Amino acid sequence: MYIEELVIIIVIIVGIFLYRNYQGQNVGKYVTTQIQETYARYAPYSFQTVREKVKEMGQEYTVRQYFIQVAVLGGFAAIVSYLYFYSLVITLVYFVIAVMIVPYLSYLRSKRIYSEFIFEQIQVYTSNVIMEFSTTQSFVKSLEGVVESGVLEEPIKGDVKHMIELSYRNGTIDEALNYMTNLYPYYIVKNMHQLFLQITKEGARNTADSLDNMQNDIDMLIESVYRDRIERASFHRNFLQFGIMLYLMVMLVQYLVGRETYIVLLGRWYVQLILHAVLIVNTGFLLNGEKFYNENVGAE
Repeated sequence: MYIEELVIIIVIIVGIFLYRNYQGQNVGKYVTTQIQETYARYAPYSFQTVREKVKEMGQEYTVRQYFIQVAVLGGFAAIVSYLYFYSLVITLVYFVIAVMIVPYLSYLRSKRIYSEFIFEQIQVYTSNVIMEFSTTQSFVKSLEGVVESGVLEEPIKGDVKHMIELSYRNGTIDEALNYMTNLYPYYIVKNMHQLFLQITKEGARNTADSLDNMQNDIDMLIESVYRDRIERASFHRNFLQFGIMLYLMVMLVQYLVGRETYIVLLGRWYVQLILHAVLIVNTGFLLNGEKFYNENVGAE
């Protein structure tokens, strides 16, 4: 017990130090800010772009929401690890690990929000270009009309402007279409660009019918993606409930063998190794599920 008591004393001292040195600001806010700054320093550039857009959209977590997430995850990790090992030292280690996972979960959430935003903008881009073309009968003029209408936001708006520049510079739309298709490899973008390339190069007949069919395909895809989003959200809730129940299976084991017998078993190194493996595997299972849920939004 000496080590556990020493750990408790150290934690109390650290807490007092934080309070005395950051008395003018909320301690939770300070800790959360430090975590954000540390992660931002080592996060990939792509995350910086995603995070800025999420902040611009007003959907980034507030300091209070971050602190709640830290408290919930850290508290759950502390309770579960204590039920597994009945050791304050191990509990503290798992608490710290859980807190360190929070920025990763924030990263996944930001990617999902950004992916949903990009897909919605692609939907706006394709639908409006088709509608503009029915009036202008010119692909470049259609792009200009969509930009001037103000329906697009960055970064899609800037990319469409670059498409216009490439078209005027080269006197052809080939490079502009390749640029946008490679940048946003969505099925609807590729098909729409192929259609406009065919119309421009070959002067295809029944243009109106082709564009109507293209618009119908876009509408069907959008409906499918939004339906999939609802189903994924429902599956995600059930998945988390299942994962949490897996953590609590140790309570069933203790009920079957008895708490006293279970504590005796904890004295054997291989039992502790198995329990650590169970926690790590189950956590990896949950993190992979979170990764799957937050990625490939709008994938076709």
